[in-house]
Amino acid sequence: MSKNVLIVDDSRYMRMQIQDALEQNGYTVVGQAATGEQAIDMAFELQPDIITLDNILPDMIGLDILRAYRSGELSAQVIIISAVGQESVIQEGLGLGARGYIVKPFTPEQLLQTIQAL
Repeated sequence: MSKNVLIVDDSRYMRMQIQDALEQNGYTVVGQAATGEQAIDMAFELQPDIITLDNILPDMIGLDILRAYRSGELSAQVIIISAVGQESVIQEGLGLGARGYIVKPFTPEQLLQTIQAL
């Protein structure tokens, strides 16, 4: 069964890298968001199974987006993908409900292993 994925990252290049890796492995990318506001709106509208979430966006941070997801009815599993690899940030993200945390730069294999472990 194909899983629907929403990709959230302000870098178009990074969104395309993630999309290519996922689609080559049977996942369906249902949307891409470049801002936190888009990420919140699209998540509730599209109800994806999985969300890849950058932690640093132009208008807000991923941890705040996770808080918004928790306050609504969203069953998606979230994986944070960020250049920020500080242990405190990783722990806060996982504490807010993220199911995984990948530090950039990463390989497509790391992404797939993390998603397949959900």
